[in-house]
Amino acid sequence: MQRLIILRGNSGSGKSTAAKRLQKNLGHATMLIPQDVVRRDMLGTKDLPGNPSIQLINDLATYGTKIGYDIIIEGIMTEERYGDMLRKLIAEFTGSVHVYYFDISFAETLRRHDKKPNKHEFNEHDMRRWWVDKDYLGYPNEQLITDAMSESAIDNMIANDIKTT
Repeated sequence: MQRLIILRGNSGSGKSTAAKRLQKNLGHATMLIPQDVVRRDMLGTKDLPGNPSIQLINDLATYGTKIGYDIIIEGIMTEERYGDMLRKLIAEFTGSVHVYYFDISFAETLRRHDKKPNKHEFNEHDMRRWWVDKDYLGYPNEQLITDAMSESAIDNMIANDIKTT
């Protein structure tokens, strides 16, 4: 059965790192759709309402579903801008759906950001401007990932969730 896995949260929360580990663990026939790659690298657009990355993420996920891949979508993807698209994908997906929100404190995201190789691309001021607290999607089975969880605890939680469906 195909799986749709959505990892959302603020900048620096660890979702990209977790998504890459998950894709590696799932192996062949797993499509990873990182919001930053689609928005910044592919389209070179700002994350404003109605930006074209919203539609392209939808189209890539739909294509992945069509060819039988498991789909991992990860990014900040605020509910305000991306919520309708994500809920539509969820509603139309015929496999199992797993939604996670990285509910990480601002202080912890700063600490994690400081360890990243690209930490000089943006700073605390930028991260504070982008910050949206408790930006839940509202999906009934949305699970929270917290500061207290280690990388292995996150990996184990997701692995256990997706293997039981």
